[in-house]
Amino acid sequence: MNETTAIKTKRVLINICKYALLIFAAFVALVPIVSCIFTAFKSEEEYANTNVITPPKSWLNFDNFIIAWNKANMGKAFLNSFIILICVLAGSIMISAMLAYVLNRFKFPGNKLIRNLFTIATLIPGIASQVTVYQIMTALHLVNSMPGYIILMMGTDVITIYIFLQFFENLSSTLDESAILDGCTYFGVFFKILLPLLKPAIVTSAILKGVSTYNEYYMANLYLQDKTKYQVVATSLYVFSGPMGNQYNYICAGVIITIIPALIVFLLCQDQIYSGMAAGAVKG
Repeated sequence: MNETTAIKTKRVLINICKYALLIFAAFVALVPIVSCIFTAFKSEEEYANTNVITPPKSWLNFDNFIIAWNKANMGKAFLNSFIILICVLAGSIMISAMLAYVLNRFKFPGNKLIRNLFTIATLIPGIASQVTVYQIMTALHLVNSMPGYIILMMGTDVITIYIFLQFFENLSSTLDESAILDGCTYFGVFFKILLPLLKPAIVTSAILKGVSTYNEYYMANLYLQDKTKYQVVATSLYVFSGPMGNQYNYICAGVIITIIPALIVFLLCQDQIYSGMAAGAVKG
């Protein structure tokens, strides 16, 4: 009985610790969001006289959202971000999928070396190569250019490559062999047979790359220097920051505006995001 009681007590304590950690993690994650929502509905005077976790007096104060939208020119910023996002996703996914197809399906000297080089590349901090990258972009006259920024962001992600490699591992090579025996080319095998089976991998890669591209601030601020012409969502709210202080009520209102499209996309695509890997492509 004592042993049974001790085991039950131990399990109860473990469960208490688990729930305590979950509650703490939820608190840490939600407090900044709640604070941002509260601040977005406060006037300048109200924000100056209250703390960040004090609810606003009125939830119908949408003046901050209107000012943030107009002063930050967020309409143009959303358009530029949308163009960049579509081009980057299309280019990055196609490059990563084709590269993974070659590395998985074709055995040639240097195959393992290329894979190892991609692994090594993940260990190099991105900021460490920025001087070299900026010099190359300047020499090619791609700084302060939308196509140049798109090409830069289109750079193949190692994570995306490994996502596609993992999916190709689950697709039997007999699919390729059967198609080639029927007269299909390697390009036909990839585009007509394998690519449609990679839908879960494409969705996963698109979400990861899309979030990083949509939220990218450092690269956008560095390479899109003309903020009136090449303004994106991540840099649009910088107009409310200055040497005299930051207008956080407008910044928070703009942040909420920028979150809404991402939230809508997530709600529409959450089933595909959490969908499992393609399995059983070849049935016996």
